[in-house]
Amino acid sequence: MRNQTKAALAVAVIIVLAIGGVFALNQVQGGDKPAAADVSSAIADGAIVREDSRILGEEGASGVTFVEFLDFECEACGAAYPIVEDLREKYAGEVTFVIRYFPLPGHSNSGNAARAVEAAARQGELEAMYSLMYETQKEWGESQESKEDLFRTYAEDLGLDMDQYDADVTSEEVGARVDSDVADGESLGVAGTPTFYVDGELFEPQAVEDFSAVLDEALAE
Repeated sequence: MRNQTKAALAVAVIIVLAIGGVFALNQVQGGDKPAAADVSSAIADGAIVREDSRILGEEGASGVTFVEFLDFECEACGAAYPIVEDLREKYAGEVTFVIRYFPLPGHSNSGNAARAVEAAARQGELEAMYSLMYETQKEWGESQESKEDLFRTYAEDLGLDMDQYDADVTSEEVGARVDSDVADGESLGVAGTPTFYVDGELFEPQAVEDFSAVLDEALAE
């Protein structure tokens, strides 16, 4: 493991241990928690991973999936980012890593960020824009002013076709794509970010080590 990653994980573990508290701060406003039967129905209906869900990197050969419902403005998601990146490196070729957009209503620019990432994904730059959002989160997170122009500069820096980006980022199709992920999350009872699923089961880590442990267990089955 790289020293930079180790340092990031040392900080992130504090956040991970307090994930329950972060969820309390990042609650989805409005709407009741679905009943257990409704959640089971949503899982059976494929709400955790859809055929068009965005995948980081290549699909893993094992069939094991690691899914994260995320909000790019969420500090806990930002803290989890280096953990997930380390997992992607460790389990490359084995585990499929899936992201689902779940911008929370209390974050002014989380929806803008999700649409920017989705627009970039349509030009083959999902990972690059995904990473940029977390790496720059401290620069724009928690701002009450729109950061659409800033996100557009990220697209320019990535060399995207800007006419296409401008059309996509404001399109009904991209908005519906983000909303679809949110609807799936709500049907599953997702109430905060990050929320993780491993092979269709809700995963609630208490320590950084739990991430590798749950994947090792899934791969051993």
